[in-house]
Amino acid sequence: MIQGNADILITFILYFILMLGIGWLFYNRTENLSDYILGGRGLNTWVTSMSAQASDMSGWLLLGLPGLAYVEGMGAFWIAIGLATGTYCNWRFVARRLRHYTEVAGDSLTLPDYFENRFRDSSKILRIISALFILIFFLIYTASGFVAGAKLFHSVFGLPYLWALSIGVFVIIAYTFLGGFMAVSWTDFFQGTLMFFAIVTVPLIAIHLLGGVNATAGKLRAVNPGLLSLITEADGTRISFISVASLLGWGLGYFGQPHILARFMAIRSPDRISQARKIAMTWVVISLFMAVIIGMLGVIFLQTPLQGPATETVFIHLVNIIFHPLMAGILLAAILAAVMSTADSQLLVTSSAITEDFYKVLFRKQAGDRELVWIGRGAVVLVAVIAFFIAMNPEGSVLGLVAYAWGGFGATFGPLILFSLFWKRMTRSGALAGMIAGGVTVLIWKQLTGGIFDLYEIVPGFLLSSLAIVVFSLWNARPSREIREEFQRVASGGI
Repeated sequence: MIQGNADILITFILYFILMLGIGWLFYNRTENLSDYILGGRGLNTWVTSMSAQASDMSGWLLLGLPGLAYVEGMGAFWIAIGLATGTYCNWRFVARRLRHYTEVAGDSLTLPDYFENRFRDSSKILRIISALFILIFFLIYTASGFVAGAKLFHSVFGLPYLWALSIGVFVIIAYTFLGGFMAVSWTDFFQGTLMFFAIVTVPLIAIHLLGGVNATAGKLRAVNPGLLSLITEADGTRISFISVASLLGWGLGYFGQPHILARFMAIRSPDRISQARKIAMTWVVISLFMAVIIGMLGVIFLQTPLQGPATETVFIHLVNIIFHPLMAGILLAAILAAVMSTADSQLLVTSSAITEDFYKVLFRKQAGDRELVWIGRGAVVLVAVIAFFIAMNPEGSVLGLVAYAWGGFGATFGPLILFSLFWKRMTRSGALAGMIAGGVTVLIWKQLTGGIFDLYEIVPGFLLSSLAIVVFSLWNARPSREIREEFQRVASGGI
């Protein structure tokens, strides 16, 4: 338990009140399902960029990634390189065209909706299968955020793990339930700002206290010179090709993350994408770099080494050592921000899949907007409860859960998104085959260990999904003239 936690508790309570206030504000502005799921496509540039990145990075940015860097040192930069590259490519090549295409293709509100409209799939199979994969992987992803929040409350206040888990889940459910997409996006904007402040402030102050960059590097070298090498493990052995490929492979995941892609779909105009990309890239590059530095600084400051899952609390311990409790409360609230900014987005996307892609399609085709909004709110609670049970294991790894879900989405939807936006010859059968090949590969590969199976499952999943899309599309007759003309109309708008 951290000292001075009364000040920290006050900070957390004020933070919770602010988030709930935003949820209540947008509760009164939510009139239909488009408002609840996609904010009526009305996000401004700053909210789009900041909420996309805040919902992207989640609790693992301040817990999982520093924990990895605490153990591996500069080797953790390989993930940062992969993620920064993936972020740029997603904003540069996917964002504008997806925003345009989802509006042209039947004003699609969700990814399953887009896939159905893009390929004129009257059978509904594309919509249902994609929504099913969203449910599977988002339950795991949301659970990772709940675990991160529980670790925070447990470390700071000494609460039993299940109590800590319950508090975080309740607050996230409350404002997501109330305000929908706009509440989630605006809270993510504020949370992304707080995350950036914390992740920059902590390492800069720590390095200053150690006497500067050179002195800090010297102290790290004295503890373990292997921590300062990109090509060796902390124990001095050379990093394997499979390890590097796995870490860089994280960048492939961006093209298939529904909660990030939803921000592209919701921005007010495609013309705002360029400015939003610059904001997002500045945030991402600095945040990833500092997260790795935080983990390495923990090696110097922490006198008692952290072991196992506890390594993911290095940021919390570092803040406790360096800062006054009042300031520590503000900085630790950044972990809440990271957890909440992703979990709320995941809950909302999963809720939209249940509402728009299962309930409306299979059970109530004539359901009105008011009914669908309340079904969406009920789905938020249902998904959160299931994720709560997944997160009940206190030994769970935030980074491990994130990696599984990230790989699942990247392999299932990443190739499908890219080919659907840039290949006119792609067919419905190719889309279905690619989706199943990617998702199933991740689910199976994850259960195998040793040798080539140590490669991060997103890499083989992404490759096999791409291969299946090409093979099955070429095997079919080319798409109808209507589909080809619509594709050409989107393509002529540029990227």
